Amino acid sequence: MKSLYVIGSSGSGKTAICVGLALKFKERGINVSYFKPVGNVAGVSDRDDKDAVLMKELLGMDMPLNEIVPLVTGPFYLTKFQKSKANLEAVQRAYTSFTGSDVVIIESTTTPQTMAGIGLDSMSLAKLFGSVVLFVSKIRDDFELDDAVFQREVLELKGLDVTGTILNNIPRQVLDKAKGVYKPIFEERGYRMLGIIPENPEISAPTVKEICDILGGEVIECEGKQLDRIVEDILVGAMTQESALNYFRRSTNKAVITGGDRPDIALAALETSTSILILTGGLYPDVKVIAKAEEKGIAVLIVPFDTYTTIEKLKHVTRKIKPTDKRVIDLAKENLEKYCDVDRIISAVG
Repeated sequence: MKSLYVIGSSGSGKTAICVGLALKFKERGINVSYFKPVGNVAGVSDRDDKDAVLMKELLGMDMPLNEIVPLVTGPFYLTKFQKSKANLEAVQRAYTSFTGSDVVIIESTTTPQTMAGIGLDSMSLAKLFGSVVLFVSKIRDDFELDDAVFQREVLELKGLDVTGTILNNIPRQVLDKAKGVYKPIFEERGYRMLGIIPENPEISAPTVKEICDILGGEVIECEGKQLDRIVEDILVGAMTQESALNYFRRSTNKAVITGGDRPDIALAALETSTSILILTGGLYPDVKVIAKAEEKGIAVLIVPFDTYTTIEKLKHVTRKIKPTDKRVIDLAKENLEKYCDVDRIISAVG
């Protein structure tokens, strides 16, 4: 049994890459399965890793989710996972369930180093399984390039078999720099580049529901269809009403963060293309704001945090592809075919 470990940081689009690769393996008559040793859940009410739910249905896998994702982590995982040997054995047992597959696509958790404290980070597990590694990174500026190069060097130092790197979800304004500057930096170090995929909001932009899940709080003036809207940008409203209107008109399908005591800013946001209005400080909005949100069909979320904390929490929000997102699934496969050297990835797994 061969395995391909897709390793990357939060927001790099690992799941979309896994989707595209799984479909390409299937096209070639290869019996492929999906495994996520350490999963994540959206909130306390969730019990299942959404990526595993997607891949289980996509590949028609006839096995329980707790075998596809034997462990689920969180920011305080040490409280739950203190017996590292038992946890490692659980992961190894789950991995042996896939012996009937030709290839297992393994997806890393949030970051490559998550759970390194007890030896369950993605790099250690890739070494344990003897996996071929595919490194996926999202780069928006030079500092993020530094992070990606550093992580790639660590993979090399760990002695892992890395088939190459895909730069994924690259914003359009950085695309030429990624091709002309970032790619050569990787190649000068001997790190093979397998593709550069431009950002596509249909795939990468989170939904209103995903933002509500990560922030919690109270959702008002929201129907089911509003939860499925995508959020392409996040803006902070902390200016005069006149300045705000011009500022908000520059972005579409956005989330606007402002204080619950700023009805002027909230109303300005609701007059433009806004997917969700996030009101900080736990303050209930003016009735005019509620009325305008209802009229425009825009979700309003009241959170107890200050603006800075809210922004920090939103750094961890990512798009979760659902089994019903047929268009997104097709796009994930098309992007891989169009922008990446799929043949080299498949041949690297053998």
